[in-house]
Amino acid sequence: MVKTSIIGHNIIEQTYIVLHERRALKKLMIEVRLMRTFHLSRILTVCMLIILFGLYLNGNHVKALEKIVDKPLTVKLVLQRVYLDGELSEEVTNETILSMEDFWAAYDSWQLIDQSEEKIVLQQKIDDISPLLKTNGYFGIDGDGVLSLFNGKPETQDVIQSFFQIDVKKLESRKHDELIQGIRIHSKDQYLEVLKTYEAYSKTEKK
Repeated sequence: MVKTSIIGHNIIEQTYIVLHERRALKKLMIEVRLMRTFHLSRILTVCMLIILFGLYLNGNHVKALEKIVDKPLTVKLVLQRVYLDGELSEEVTNETILSMEDFWAAYDSWQLIDQSEEKIVLQQKIDDISPLLKTNGYFGIDGDGVLSLFNGKPETQDVIQSFFQIDVKKLESRKHDELIQGIRIHSKDQYLEVLKTYEAYSKTEKK
């Protein structure tokens, strides 16, 4: 995964300019040392150029480079969490970044989804059911006989996630009634257990 930013590009560009100008300054100093005829006007001209270059380097570009390196960058940070039941939650904050290296280290377990100068979107897969499902989640069957997760009881028809077609003819009346009424889900283990139980009644089950 490539993790770059506009800051990195600016630093590279400014560093290139500084190095280029330092090479020019070094060339002028070598020229002074190699001069065989010490004409006063020539020496004064070269010395003035050296002084001007020194002031320029120690002024504008060095300060500009320091500003790019040291100035904190504030971006909109979007943290997406994807749960086992397919629910996606987003947390949006304003993040102040002092060091891109430290920032990526802090979010090492997250996947980069989108990035710009103003916004960074990261995503993480959560090995658990969503808070929504823990609060108000039910297993049931929809009108087409598909095993589904609902936000509320199945009669609400507010489907969170659909799985597979149930062969209703194979179901015991008790299990069928449970799905009609809705099976309340509180945990990941219960979620996986219900899926495993009703997979045996799937029309697509391999024999």
